[in-house]
Amino acid sequence: MTRITPVLLAVAGLGLGAAAGAMLRPAPAADTAETPAGADAHDAVPHGTSTGAAGNGATGASDYVKLNNQFVVPVLSDGRVASLVVMGVSLEMPPGERETVYAQEPKLRDGFLAVLFDHANSGGFDGAFTETRRVERLRAALLEVARRVLGAHVRGVLIVDMVRQDS
Repeated sequence: MTRITPVLLAVAGLGLGAAAGAMLRPAPAADTAETPAGADAHDAVPHGTSTGAAGNGATGASDYVKLNNQFVVPVLSDGRVASLVVMGVSLEMPPGERETVYAQEPKLRDGFLAVLFDHANSGGFDGAFTETRRVERLRAALLEVARRVLGAHVRGVLIVDMVRQDS
């Protein structure tokens, strides 16, 4: 039973993450026929963004760009893989920066993987790996990489899902 519990938790976590992703999927791009005269299709506020006083940045709107694939990080113990961490990441960006993120995604993923491997090797995914202090430290390191690759206009790194599967 103790070997089945982590597997069931991982499957449940992945299922819930997939369901949440499906529910939060952005609406299809608006047709140019629906765009008011003189407005650009990028002027529309994307689904899942915030506007007004609650938003971040000068304009108050944010676009959340989910990286295409999850990150898989091995956690080693005594020279062998003790567990795997699967993590999904999104970036909070100013509106209209989605293509910039996707154009730089290979370089961004490379930098993120370096941070994730360092985090794993320093024990960040051991024990209570979802502890607020650990997650905030990881998020800050990922944000530093994102800003180095994409520039200072990156508003935040969101860890949208994280599951550890113990061997």
